[in-house]
Amino acid sequence: MPERVNGSSDGGAGRRLRRFQERVEPFAARLVLGAVFVTGLVAQFVKPVGDALEDKTFLGGALLSLIGYVLYDAVKELSSSVRVPARALVNSSELGGFVSEAFQARKVEISFLGYTGETLYNELYHRLEDLFDNPGSTRKVSVRMLVPDFEQPMTVPARVGADERPVDDPSFRDRMLRRCAEYDGILTDIADRLTRTGRVVVHCEYRFYPGIPRDKICVFNRAQVLHGLYDVSARMRLQHMGPECYDPKGYKTDLNVWSREGTAAAEAAVSMWIKHFDDLWVLASTPRWRRDAAA
Repeated sequence: MPERVNGSSDGGAGRRLRRFQERVEPFAARLVLGAVFVTGLVAQFVKPVGDALEDKTFLGGALLSLIGYVLYDAVKELSSSVRVPARALVNSSELGGFVSEAFQARKVEISFLGYTGETLYNELYHRLEDLFDNPGSTRKVSVRMLVPDFEQPMTVPARVGADERPVDDPSFRDRMLRRCAEYDGILTDIADRLTRTGRVVVHCEYRFYPGIPRDKICVFNRAQVLHGLYDVSARMRLQHMGPECYDPKGYKTDLNVWSREGTAAAEAAVSMWIKHFDDLWVLASTPRWRRDAAA
């Protein structure tokens, strides 16, 4: 499994700086253009000001500034509306861009079905932490994570046995169980703290689905779906001379991208995957750590 990253002060500071720049830049640009316009207009009609600046073309400059002011808003709106055409295939390491785009909405809904959710968890952790400093337009966030039922015997993940047959490994399953419990606990804690601020309502929850981690599905704001297949034959060793285990490498999984803004076939695929996830969520079971906490 890849090394987990729970947070980075340098990365968080960089994201806060970029968001501060995004907020300040439009205001500063409008302020400068507005000031030039007002100064030019005053200089045209108030003789002492015009004489002081010693220029007789203030009206033209003022009008140009006003045009620039109007065009600035138009260009900003155009740049925000233009999107690079979605790629048909992305790597799981590129989920950060999709998470950031999803958090531009007022109501954010992110759903995941897969192995442990580690790759997505790392992106969600940083993005949720950023909401404390800058919630922006976001007012509600819902995160649903569906992972295999590690409380039950499994063929993947499992130990590689004789003739390469999978052998259920309770200790390995327990390792995955603790990892998911940790992710769920951290995200839930952040969600509770954010909700207490009164600025945004956040809910995060892990549930179990039956079966092996075969499909990797990410749904963003019920408008975009990423889907790929795990390499269920992938192996790893927890120790140098320890037993070999079947362990899908989620961070290496390539994902097909489907969007409602694409073709009719793409929109149909998005609807299909969303229904599939919603149905599985209703049928999913509650993990032991949540049952114990509720008891």
